[in-house]
Amino acid sequence: MAADPVLDVATRIADSLLEVQTRVNGQIDATLAELLPAVRERLGVEQTDDVDLGDLVNTRITGLSVVVTPAAVATVVPLPAASVATTRAARRATADVVAGRDDRLAVIAGPCSIHDPAAALEYAAFLARMRERHGADLEILMRTYTEKPRTEVDWKGFAYDPFLDGSSRISVGLVATRVLMCRITALGVPVAAEPLNALTPQYVNGLVTYNGVGARNVTDQTARERVSGFSSVVGFKNSPEGSTDSAISAVLTARAPHEFLGVDHHGVSAQLSTTGNDTAHVILRGAADGPNYSAAHVADTKRRLAARGLPEVVVVDASHGNSRKDHRRQIEVVRDLAGQVAGGEQAIRGVMVESNLVEGRQDLDRRDPGALEYGRSVTDACIDLDTTEVVLAELAEAARARRRAGARPAVHR
Repeated sequence: MAADPVLDVATRIADSLLEVQTRVNGQIDATLAELLPAVRERLGVEQTDDVDLGDLVNTRITGLSVVVTPAAVATVVPLPAASVATTRAARRATADVVAGRDDRLAVIAGPCSIHDPAAALEYAAFLARMRERHGADLEILMRTYTEKPRTEVDWKGFAYDPFLDGSSRISVGLVATRVLMCRITALGVPVAAEPLNALTPQYVNGLVTYNGVGARNVTDQTARERVSGFSSVVGFKNSPEGSTDSAISAVLTARAPHEFLGVDHHGVSAQLSTTGNDTAHVILRGAADGPNYSAAHVADTKRRLAARGLPEVVVVDASHGNSRKDHRRQIEVVRDLAGQVAGGEQAIRGVMVESNLVEGRQDLDRRDPGALEYGRSVTDACIDLDTTEVVLAELAEAARARRRAGARPAVHR
């Protein structure tokens, strides 16, 4: 893979912070060794002979490496003022769209996954132009997914293996993710992400406008609790087999306050207390046996939401099961959704589209990542820029038609 400025910067930062963190960890160990014996004595804990735990502990761990902490990364990669302004405005706007206070549509468009920072920035520049063109009708966000849930074993994403070669330099990937999101948001383009664990969101705190919980994680209680405290807008996809009830249950959970075990900005265990996230909503993404974006599916989801006392709000993913994993069918899905919106359907508040510089996908050979074609996905197949322009224009026209019909309240921005 050719040298990339984002990765070069991230590598220098990560290497410097790892030196610092190694020293900090040593000081922590020394302090605990100094203080804990007195605590043990005060509590009356008897000194015991050392017990061999070699066959009981970490029996399948082959390595344990120091990692950069969110607090340290935030110190050396501060958020630019332009990024702060982008995220602040976009969170407010997207929350208003989801709540129905803004009559536009939210559109989350971008690569299935980020693997090349240069291509991601070029795509962001394209979306900046689309935001300017369609801003009156669409709130456009960029998919900036650097973590990938895998059904079995495969590349886990840019945050975990940024050099695409199996070296798994996670600290570099975490720093690079923050650097890249800073640069994208500084262009005026808000970002969306899919967090897979409790720690990674800390590295991009203040940068993400929208977090989607994927189909594989929608039933995970810890994922539901975590997003109850997120400052971003959050959505839950229906489960892989198509259960919208799983997503609705997740929405109910995420909207409630919780107390749970998490981590702070130093990566240290902490008890977290949350208010609940009132932006939580369902994302219809289809299933293995077919799509669920039709008017009948939307109506059924609305009935299920109303039965649980939840707002009748859905975002629809035009890819995945809804396109039957054929990227070219995304435009058909969008056309159907645009017809529903233009016809006055109020529940559809947003659309997700997998889009990249070049259509289709390619296989990643981690023995030769430099052989990849520029701008083409290494995970799910995507539509190209020309098709994305068509999709965005159709959704913008649909939002205008719904506005003219007076089906939803006027925009408040």
